Amino acid sequence: QVQLVESGGGLVQTGGSLRLSCAASRSIFNSYSVGWYRQAPGKQRELVATITKSGSTNYADSVKGRFTISRDNAGNTVYLQINSLNHEDTAVYYCNWGRGATMSLIWGSWGQGTQDTVSS
Repeated sequence: QVQLVESGGGLVQTGGSLRLSCAASRSIFNSYSVGWYRQAPGKQRELVATITKSGSTNYADSVKGRFTISRDNAGNTVYLQINSLNHEDTAVYYCNWGRGATMSLIWGSWGQGTQDTVSS
């Protein structure tokens, strides 16, 4: 079973940046779509960015222009660059792999995620 490990979160001031990483135990990201999700306190987990196996990217409206998803050539790490952080970005961020630009099917197990906290 493929293990996913998220990292790169932290405490950042409003307007700052973070780069999150999602590392897989096998090089699968060139063969499947990968999505970054986030779950804020008291809210449901939401999909914020995806990169398909062809390299196409998609973003939730709330993060367009500020988030950038990318993938390394080896296919075992996916990144999420987050710029102009605001308080609404405070959440635990998770990655997973699955099918299509909308991640209509998720095939991986959820990792522990990485916590992003945006302070004033």
